[in-house]
Amino acid sequence: MTPPTQDQARTRQHPTSIVTCTNLCLVWSPQEAVACHLKPPSPPQLEPAFEQQRLELADLIKRHAISPIGAASAINDLYLVRYEERVRSMPTLAQPALCIMAHGSKEVHLGDECYTYDPLHYMVVSVALPISGVLLDASPDNPTLGVRLDIDPAEIHSLIAEAGPTSVPSPRSARGLFIERIDSELLDALLRLVRLLDTPRDIAVLAPLIRREILYRLLRGQQGYRLYEIAMATSQTHRVCQAIQWLNEHFHHPLRIDELAREVNLSTSTLHHRFKAMTSMSPLQYQKQLRLQEARRLMLNDGLEASVAAYRVGYESPSQFSREYSRLYGAPPLRDLARLRSAL
Repeated sequence: MTPPTQDQARTRQHPTSIVTCTNLCLVWSPQEAVACHLKPPSPPQLEPAFEQQRLELADLIKRHAISPIGAASAINDLYLVRYEERVRSMPTLAQPALCIMAHGSKEVHLGDECYTYDPLHYMVVSVALPISGVLLDASPDNPTLGVRLDIDPAEIHSLIAEAGPTSVPSPRSARGLFIERIDSELLDALLRLVRLLDTPRDIAVLAPLIRREILYRLLRGQQGYRLYEIAMATSQTHRVCQAIQWLNEHFHHPLRIDELAREVNLSTSTLHHRFKAMTSMSPLQYQKQLRLQEARRLMLNDGLEASVAAYRVGYESPSQFSREYSRLYGAPPLRDLARLRSAL
């Protein structure tokens, strides 16, 4: 499967991201939406049985997502999402996860690409990716509702070892993020998992079983090969995942591509090609995104000055940091932070 071009990604009719649900968000006005040519999509048309499942899932989320933006649930790795305002989320490092909307839609940005998803589609992030998102149609009377189930590649590997290969690996590189049409079996399994919040005594026994079923159905899906490849230690995709993990842990250190390639047992050209195919950016661009995200967090949450935050994340030149920060966030650090704080 060839990675989508920017235009192809922007014209997809799938709607958006729950991955960034627990991060700081900015209120996004209708005027800004118009300026960016983003209009709330029309509600998707669902079959009666499917619609009944969706409504039940939405009701469960409403009852159990007490926080206005949602939070972790009583089930390990399951997060409930509830947004009551149209928001634009700050860039964040999304970890592997399954994201499903019960109501509303959201737009996800990965590099220069744009993806959207809604109750008819699910999104899977198969590797750690720096993304951001935009909610298109949330309000107090019409909240956006969804769930996120974090995925552990080790659990995928265990499932493959037990059940055997469930999908044919693709010979081509593919993005570490994909959107696929949801089917009734996957939605039913997720609904049964969320229902356990009404019977807490059953969670310890039944939640792991249902979670395993959900992962199995993802592996059996059209995009299952993507999860297969990240879990198999012999695949080049798995080695790229190791490179991504190394960058996540050492982004503040100088980056030498040849040394990173040797670390994960790939040639420099193969690492660069497959890394960009999976993340939409080069290893150096990926590192830069991580550095700038962390610097922004340090300034906003810990009160560090821009120059201190820049050195903390690995920059040697404050002027270079300011230029690259402005390029990513649209304003230099001081002005960007003032805007963020005024929105809190």
